Amino acid sequence: MINRRLLFGLAAGGAAARFGIARAAEMRPHEKELYEAAKREGQVTWYTGQYQAEPSQAIGRGFTERFPGITVNVVRSTSQVAFQRLSQDIRAGVAQCDVFSSTDHSHLAFLKQNEKLMPYKPKNAAGLIKAAQQAADPDGYFQVTYLGLFLMGRRSDQVSEADAPKSWKDLLDPKWRGKIAVGHPGYSGAITSWCLAMRKLYGWDYFKALEKNQPQIGRSSADPVTMLNAGERSIAAALPSATTLLSISRGNPITLIYPTDGTLMVPAPSGALKNAPHPNAAKLFMEFMTSPTYYEITRPFFSESLRPEVPPPPGSRPLDEVTMITADPDELERDGQEVKELWRDTFGV
Repeated sequence: MINRRLLFGLAAGGAAARFGIARAAEMRPHEKELYEAAKREGQVTWYTGQYQAEPSQAIGRGFTERFPGITVNVVRSTSQVAFQRLSQDIRAGVAQCDVFSSTDHSHLAFLKQNEKLMPYKPKNAAGLIKAAQQAADPDGYFQVTYLGLFLMGRRSDQVSEADAPKSWKDLLDPKWRGKIAVGHPGYSGAITSWCLAMRKLYGWDYFKALEKNQPQIGRSSADPVTMLNAGERSIAAALPSATTLLSISRGNPITLIYPTDGTLMVPAPSGALKNAPHPNAAKLFMEFMTSPTYYEITRPFFSESLRPEVPPPPGSRPLDEVTMITADPDELERDGQEVKELWRDTFGV
């Protein structure tokens, strides 16, 4: 379990009149200085696994609106694929990525350990909620820019509330054989965190039992949302709340299930590369990712806000009413690869 006091401010709302202030506000002095230097570079390349394609592109457009003359090259994929791409760049001695964002803490920890990250702590990060500040790298090499909540979901036209699973353990009931969708830890950092959290709660036998229910396995944690939308499965595990709420807002018959044994919280980090081809733009993008404007842009996509002055997304349960679990960052770094291998041994994919 996590200390709920770390979540102070996350659910804090803001009056409608306050919403959008940051977008219209003058740049702060440190942003102006970076902006003048970044304009000469003209672009920034962002490798990201934190958001789906639509919000990622919206973030890129929002940055250019805020800082005209600097375009964002958005390279969106699952976190593991993004990390593999960056690793290939590094091995080839090619500098393409300026800022890297992942849902897997171990990716940024590895890059820091191997001296691939630029030590830069955004000044705007001082205004983030305490949970984000406390989960950031103490040496300033990476900053939490996304907080994902991962839970269960059901097709409301196929599974009633009374019949639906209430806990992660309920997914092991044989009545859900052939009806469950889930992502893959080999591609998704969030699913790696979920595997570690479930192993801590129930041991790896949990996944051996889950395999007997023949889940449909995608890649991204968001793939099960697509499977529910298509009617391929009626229950999904470890769904991202933001992607699911967005799907619900578009008329899809999905209902979120907050597991009684804990909703998974994943603090997801971002960092600027030491060999960033556009270093000033990289720093400016890090400032942008920790500013109110960033969370105003992502809020319509139902992402949790890490700034207290930006209201939480509509339709989400107040966080002080949610039992939270999380994977320890040290465990992710130490045991992340192990659970990926155990997954492949257990599920055969």
